[in-house]
Order: sequence, then structure tokens, then C-alpha cells
Amino acid sequence: MKILVTAACAVFTSIGCAYAQAPEPASAPALTQEQQRTVDRLIDEGLEDDLAWELLESLTTEIGPRLGGSPAEARARDWGVAKLKALGFKNVRIETFEMPYWERDEESARIVSPFPQELKISALGNSVATPEGGVTAEVVRFRTLLDLQDAPLEGFEGKLIFVDEVMARTQDGSGYGWAVAKRSGAANEAARRGAAVALIRSAGTSHGRTPHTGNMRYEEDITPVPIAALSNPDADLLSLAMRRAGGPVNVNVNISVNTKTVVESGNVIGEIPGKTDEIILIGGHLDSWDLGTGAVDDGAGVAITTAAAKLIDELRGKPARTIRVIMWGAEEVGLLGAQAYAQAHADELHRHVLASESDFGAGRVWQFRTGFAEEDLPKAQVYQKALRRLGIGPGHNMAGGGPDVTPLRRAGVPVFRLYQDGSDYFDLHHTMEDTLDKVDPAALRQNVAAWAAAVYIASELEGDYRASDAE
Repeated sequence: MKILVTAACAVFTSIGCAYAQAPEPASAPALTQEQQRTVDRLIDEGLEDDLAWELLESLTTEIGPRLGGSPAEARARDWGVAKLKALGFKNVRIETFEMPYWERDEESARIVSPFPQELKISALGNSVATPEGGVTAEVVRFRTLLDLQDAPLEGFEGKLIFVDEVMARTQDGSGYGWAVAKRSGAANEAARRGAAVALIRSAGTSHGRTPHTGNMRYEEDITPVPIAALSNPDADLLSLAMRRAGGPVNVNVNISVNTKTVVESGNVIGEIPGKTDEIILIGGHLDSWDLGTGAVDDGAGVAITTAAAKLIDELRGKPARTIRVIMWGAEEVGLLGAQAYAQAHADELHRHVLASESDFGAGRVWQFRTGFAEEDLPKAQVYQKALRRLGIGPGHNMAGGGPDVTPLRRAGVPVFRLYQDGSDYFDLHHTMEDTLDKVDPAALRQNVAAWAAAVYIASELEGDYRASDAE
């Protein structure tokens, strides 16, 4: 019987098999009639509310790209403080932390022989620079990172390692998890083999000549080699050139970067005080990559959660629990703001009832996922019932809560996530195409409505979501 249940869970993950197995409490949780009316009101108002769009337009127009640790990110923090105060949030502040800094200066690539032409690349965050004038090397292509990892450690000295692994397009973005491994993996494996430089096919799904950047990390026991991402059409071009050449293909890669050992970043925090000191924590990350204006990643998340919290603030009386909104700093370069928050607030994490981040663009929410203790899973049904009118279905109980929530979840804070349709997210993510015009205002409003309803329920529903024997 256990085998059959396990198989059913594997097949029907999307309907949350774990919920069916959860023990039913003596009395199932439910909203009062007044609370249900408030949920419906919040949804109605969210579907008509343009605050998220106004915030997103302001952030992307007045600040633009916001690389972690940059002067632009500092201006964004001041922007966030001003907006939260103007909206009536309380206890608004910036909690600063220190971080290393990296920025691109120049980057270019071209096939030198036998078919001379330019290639579109983007240096990966934290990449070292090439020597002045770049590196010209013979290309060795690997279809996947696994193929490179299985290759001999000798015979690639001075070569250009090219990992041509394609990312799958999925609604929930699950293709990104394994595709992104090549960002750090290709550079480290190339370095182990004495290669001069590495290129990867972008960890994205765009068919345009828009390379996809992102952070990478060098392992301690290697001599770093420069690494960049090719746009998908240029990865195709390089692969075809190798097929047609009948001999070696040589490519020049030129990357220059600027770095600083220590700069300042920070998290912007504002609150809607509740009747208790228990905390519902929500937010999005304020920083972005430098290629676009950070509209979908993650200006949208900042705007959605701020607007949703403001709708709750406009209700008569205080929420039962305090709602804390965070505009996380330096997410893109290693979840640095998330780690700083978890350390600074370690003594009060027991008061964090639920946490979640909006960081998957601005597509319509289609699924509600949880990370509750098994004994508290029946509470998920309250959220599911409320969100159903928005076209949002139940999901599994293995939610991560969002990237910046990861350190909190690991520390035992329960989480939820309103999962957005990410079918085209990785056409835009970390590219120059991440701009305001890609955001659908109606989808943005649907997000606000869903977040307002879910956060209100989290504030009002009695009890927590931790296991009863949790410390």
C-alpha cells in the first residue's frame, strides 16, 4: 500500500498528494464569515489596483539596472525607503551589510578562423578578466556539463572549452535548476584541464541574440579562467561553424572587469504592525543584473508584495500579525542580503510564522505551494479555497519559499509560494530584454490580489505552521 501511495504522489504531484495523507484535525480550520468577506474584498480591490504598476514603472525608470553593491543599488535603497514611508509603512529602515563587488567593463567575442564573424556574449558575474586584447584559442565543444566532467584531465591545455547544453522551457522553471549548473561548473572543469577560457550556451530560453548573464563561483583549488555566456543563436552558430570547418575553429574572447574587495549593500524593511509581534515576512529582491532594467527580475516582486501589503494596511484595524516587507539586497550575487537578514534576526526567527518571496517574474499565479509541518497541512485548504477564484490551484508541500527565504526555511521558518507562470520567464531573465514593456498589467494585478489574500489569511488564521515538537 505504501508503494501505491508513493507512486500516486509521483504522478499527481501537482494536486498536492501530501494534503490527502495529512491527518485531519478534530475541527478543520476555516475563516469566519467576516474574514471570508475581507478576503473577497482584497481580491476584488487587488484586481483593480495599479499601485504595483506605479511602483514598478518608477523603479525601472528612475533607477534602472541595480547591480548588487553598485551606486545604482544604493539609490534604489533610498527609493525604497521613500516609497515605503510615503505609503505609510512603519519602522522603515535600511539594514546594511558588506560585500565584494564585481562589474563588467568590456566584453566581446569573435570567430577568428576559418569563418570570421562576431559572437554575442555576456561575461558571467565574478568572472576574471582575460589578458588585454583577449584570448584566442581553439574551441573544444561538449554537449553537456556532464560530458565535460567525464573528459580526461589532459589534452585541453590552452583550449577554449565550450559547453553547448540546451535549457528546457517549462512552466515552473524547473529546467533552470540543472541548466544553470554549467555557469560555475564549466569554468571550474575548464580550469582543471588547463584551458585558457570557457564559453557556455546561455542558461536561458530566448531565441534572440540576448546573452544570459548570472553569477558563478570558482572553487578554491583552481586557477580561475574567464567565462562568458553565448546567446542561443550564437551558440548555434559556433556549433555549426565547428561542423562545417573541417578543422580547428579559433575564437577570440575579450573580457575586462572591475572589482572591489568591500562595498556596502543593504535590505530595505518596512512593516504594518499587527496586534502581536508575530511576523509574516514577504518581499522581493531590489537588486538586478546590469543588462536590463530589472522589471521582471525582480522589480515585479518588490512591487507586488508592497502593493499587496498596502491593501491589507488600508483595512480597518490592525492585522492580527505584523506584516514585514523586505526589499532584499544583493540577491543576484549570492543571496547576500538573505544571509545577512537571517544572521541579524536569528534571535527572533521563532516569531516568523510564515515567509515567502515573489521572485519569478510577473506572470499570472497558477499554483499555491506550501512548506508546512505535516500536521498543519489542513490549513493549506483555507488558502486553496480562497485563491481558487483567481485560477490558482493546489500544489505540493515542498515549497522553498523563494531564493531569499532559503536561509529562513533552513532555520525552520515555514514557507509558502505563489507560483507564477514562467513559460517565457527565461526569455527575459538576466538579459537586456528584462524591461517594463514585458510586464502585463492585468497579470500584475492578479498577483497583487493573490498575495493580498494569502498574506491576510496568514495573518488571521490561528495557530502556526511548525511541527508541534519543533524547537
